[in-house]
Amino acid sequence: MAMPVQGLSHRLRGPALPPLSASETTPHFAVIVMGASGCGKSTLGSLLGTALDAPFLEGDDFHAPEAVAKMRAGQALTDDDRWPWLDRIGVAANAAIIGRGRTVIACSALRAAYRARLRAAIAAPVRFILLENSRERLLARLAARADHYMPTSLLDSQLATLERPDEDEGAMILTTDADPCALRDAALRWLR
Repeated sequence: MAMPVQGLSHRLRGPALPPLSASETTPHFAVIVMGASGCGKSTLGSLLGTALDAPFLEGDDFHAPEAVAKMRAGQALTDDDRWPWLDRIGVAANAAIIGRGRTVIACSALRAAYRARLRAAIAAPVRFILLENSRERLLARLAARADHYMPTSLLDSQLATLERPDEDEGAMILTTDADPCALRDAALRWLR
């Protein structure tokens, strides 16, 4: 288990998994930073990508234009909207892994079935890091974002859809009240 960081709350779920490493001699891998909108997936994912010398993939970039328009209009996505999106993320992850041996992805991955789909699509070990915070904190973060299609009105739908990783998924869970660099460091300790 990672060492506590002041102001950082985290829990590990599931069995101990073999460590991942950024060295060139280790197997390929993917890290998916997951959670509801506004939790800080992109911030942590970018920081982890830099620290691991891994391409960072922003899951939002893989949504179909129709899905973006739907969310912009305040309509929650359905599974039929999400399956092709998850498959596109899997294809991009495999390309990054072939090119660099690893990747870090920001993707909501709210349901266990979505995470299973990503694991099946990605031809390398996949680790999930769930970022969570209070509804009020997430709303404040969403309201402060400029130029993003995700309206605050969809947060409750995302929180209702979220299935926290169970014991078998071996995920790390972080509460995002700490500085992003502290979150990065806790995640790196867990991954390594």
